[in-house]
Amino acid sequence: MTQQDMAAVIAVAKGDRPADLLLTNSRIINTFTGSIEEGNVAISSSTIAGIGAYSLAERTIDLHGKYLAPGLIDGHTHVESSLLCVGQYAAAVVPRGTSAVVTDFHEIANVAGLTGAKELLDAADPLPLDFYFMVPSCVPATHLETSGASITGTDIVPALAWKQTIGLGEVMNFPGVLNADPDLLLKLAVSYGKAIDGHAPGLAGKDLQAYISAGIRSDHECVSAPEAAEKLLRGMWIMIREGSSEKNLDALLPLVTDSTYHRCFFVVDDRSCFDLLHDGDIDAIVRKAIHLGLDPVRAIQMATINPAQYFGLRYNGAIAPGYLANLIAFHHLDELDIDTVIYHGQVVAYHGETLFPPEEPVLDHLRHTVHIKPFGLESLGIPVDHAHRPVIQLIPGQIVTRKIAVSPKAQEGLAMPDIDNDILKAVVIERHLASGKIGKGFIKGFALKRGALASSVAHDSHNIVAVGTNDADILVAVREIDRLQGGLVIAVDGQVVDALPLPVAGLLADSPAATVSAKLATLQRVAADLGCPLDAPFATLSFLALPVIPEIRLTDLGLIDVETFRVLG
Repeated sequence: MTQQDMAAVIAVAKGDRPADLLLTNSRIINTFTGSIEEGNVAISSSTIAGIGAYSLAERTIDLHGKYLAPGLIDGHTHVESSLLCVGQYAAAVVPRGTSAVVTDFHEIANVAGLTGAKELLDAADPLPLDFYFMVPSCVPATHLETSGASITGTDIVPALAWKQTIGLGEVMNFPGVLNADPDLLLKLAVSYGKAIDGHAPGLAGKDLQAYISAGIRSDHECVSAPEAAEKLLRGMWIMIREGSSEKNLDALLPLVTDSTYHRCFFVVDDRSCFDLLHDGDIDAIVRKAIHLGLDPVRAIQMATINPAQYFGLRYNGAIAPGYLANLIAFHHLDELDIDTVIYHGQVVAYHGETLFPPEEPVLDHLRHTVHIKPFGLESLGIPVDHAHRPVIQLIPGQIVTRKIAVSPKAQEGLAMPDIDNDILKAVVIERHLASGKIGKGFIKGFALKRGALASSVAHDSHNIVAVGTNDADILVAVREIDRLQGGLVIAVDGQVVDALPLPVAGLLADSPAATVSAKLATLQRVAADLGCPLDAPFATLSFLALPVIPEIRLTDLGLIDVETFRVLG
């Protein structure tokens, strides 16, 4: 706030000057005390000046008794998982009441480094949505995959000084912390004193305390209340996640009590454009938490003031003098049916419709990023070399997996999919350097009866990941991704059945949100018709290659035992 802006705010607060915008007859949710008061809110430019009996204003909006709450804050999200460029993403979440997101653009960074992340940040700057940046800490996430970029401890120092930067993104390489990896410790050291997000599924005991001792203060990977309770006891903030394929609210909500709620907040982590448009963003989690029995005001606190306090966003998360005029108005406290969205003192969405143009930059530097070394069917074969082979077992509603042992079907010396028993072929193909590396294995849980699914969205290095009933369809799907320069593809009987192009870094569409959402819905229906029972098959597929989530993964280097952090073959 400039000196001139401050003088104007003071004058409005004193009643000496008309407010730029006055909201009257509102029921104001106080996130500091958990109380609700009736009154007016006077706004000067982008700042709340005062609350109470104000009447002078250049413009007045009568809320007719609606509830008024601070704009919602998504404390941890990967924007890229929406499959939308930043303008279309804003158009999807702003009408849902989201006024700020905390993101590390980790996915873009794994393809195009910090240069790519900065390009998206700059593109987001004019939008009526605050993007707070956490510098990605793990690019690549581990040494067990091939990434398109590498970000060192020295590299992150300039990024920590960017105007949007507020801390260090999720430290996924928890074995690196425990083993005192020098470059990782440099990243932690130069970020010390800022917010440092964690990512430590299942970590407990002394290892957990060693991890926290490096300055890491949050975790979004808890899948059980006892796990979250231990992390909370040892000083971590708990991010309660409810994404498209990772759903932890039901399990973790019992942890939220009068004693603990102030150290917990809601995040989506990864949410598809379809879910954003049809279910919602953070607002959907707030509604679900309320329906599960959480007090509505407390749920709103956990989506506003709590993340603001954790991240040190001093002027966010509350309706109070000197705070940003990021506000949402709604009719029913238990439904959070948002009617009006105000950002920096301006109405930016009304009745679910945006009042701003979601214009997109060209982003030429983030195109043409898929580089696959040509290969044939013979490259996808898996020799029968063991009586029992490790297989990835999906867990419904979670991104953690189990390692099971299966005796594979064999044909002409090769291990084959067993469709009747839901044992399908899975492959990960390196796409950044055209190295020709292909990781191969088997997976249980997709239940396809025909065809193959393939995607260039594959956390975190975003190589090409595919699962299928036969090698021929896998090959067709992968070649289509190469032709499209990124996308989601379904192939059946040697033909491409449907596809969603993702030409921006192989991660993002350059189409309107409604178009992308409709195509994603179509792909999901086709997958269901082919036998897949998963609600979000492509989201589930995207996590198959993430070697920091237990127990077993597949990267371009092969099957990864996450517990021992080694390649199985």
